[in-house]
Amino acid sequence: MFWNDLAVAVNFFVEIAVELTALFIGITFLVGLIQEYVSGETIKRALGGRHKILGSILGAGFGSLTPFCSCSTIPLLLGMLNAGVPFASAMSFLFASPLLNPVIISLFVILMGWKVAALYFVVTFICSIFIALVLDELGFAGQIKQVAAIRNSCCDCHQGTDIKSRMGRSAVFARNLFLQLMPYLLIGAGIGAFIHGFVPTDLISQVAGPNNPFAIPVAAAIGVPIYIRAETMIPIGLALIEKGMSVGAVLALVIGGAGASIPELTLLSAIFEKRLLAAFVLTILSIAVAVGFLANMLVA
Repeated sequence: MFWNDLAVAVNFFVEIAVELTALFIGITFLVGLIQEYVSGETIKRALGGRHKILGSILGAGFGSLTPFCSCSTIPLLLGMLNAGVPFASAMSFLFASPLLNPVIISLFVILMGWKVAALYFVVTFICSIFIALVLDELGFAGQIKQVAAIRNSCCDCHQGTDIKSRMGRSAVFARNLFLQLMPYLLIGAGIGAFIHGFVPTDLISQVAGPNNPFAIPVAAAIGVPIYIRAETMIPIGLALIEKGMSVGAVLALVIGGAGASIPELTLLSAIFEKRLLAAFVLTILSIAVAVGFLANMLVA
């Protein structure tokens, strides 16, 4: 029995690891190429002086194209605020950036299907815009601290604008980011393989299955302190779903961990006053719960 379970786990690990590696490198290269033509300065110019609603839509749109680590998102957010980008636009960018990058969406499409991926994208995108506008109307713009701009060390200086130079830098970006995140991908695939091969189906189905109404909010809350990257959590989530965990609970866990991780909150505490920081966390948890319940309804 043990050797059969081990064989199933190893087979799952190899399939997922190979699939994620190829997908990650390809999509990350495209993201790097997009960044060659859509720089941080371009974002600031595009968002500055726009109508509030249009600016928020553009903010969420730019957020979905940017790098997906806080070392890039937070300095870029601070640069936008210091450059005078409207509060609502900057906040919609902040909400969308860690949750809607092309790699995460592509992983959802491959591993969970286009319906779940589309629901995840649409609901998260709309919530990012709507809540940013609500926070702006409630006067949270006054909760921004006066902080000097941080230089984004994640981006190399752009020298050479021909296509060959841009593609070369994109390839280097994809390679470096893959080497940086490869352990997370392999850890996620390994944990998912273990769950797939050895964890009893009945246990997961009982604790976090679709019939447990508290599974989704609990999963969303757990995602914040454990800080599992979305790229790591998605292969784990696939194994959990196959064992009986609801799709909604998995999505809530991914959003909670990717959208409001402890490292990101630590960085934001240097920029946001306590009320705005609390509103940010509540927003991410609300998005996680909303997407989770809607996903379960869609699957049902």
